[in-house]
Amino acid sequence: MALNDLYTILSLDQNGDQINCQMGIDASHPVFQGHFPGSPVLPGVVQLEMVKSVLAKALGKPLALKEMSTCKFLEVFNPSETEEMTIHIQFKGDVPLDVSASGAHNGKTYFKIRASFS
Repeated sequence: MALNDLYTILSLDQNGDQINCQMGIDASHPVFQGHFPGSPVLPGVVQLEMVKSVLAKALGKPLALKEMSTCKFLEVFNPSETEEMTIHIQFKGDVPLDVSASGAHNGKTYFKIRASFS
């Protein structure tokens, strides 16, 4: 199933090695029919993909996840209740990029990761 219409970048601001991006989540996307019917949850792998997409767009180059040292999913993201998430990314280096990222909305943090991308 194509995920390219599951989320959209609403705004993206980069200041040096920091990126803040407002993402919109389509609560009517078919992925939520299977994950999970009646109680939709944004899959963790999609949240990680969102980080990669934002980073790639901000830097203007394709990226791949090389290594993940930490990954914590702290809250369930239900798109029926919340249709937006702010992705915050801090990075250093060139290739590979050393990345710390989180996804949050209204004071609730959904995930935190530390990873490298090449």
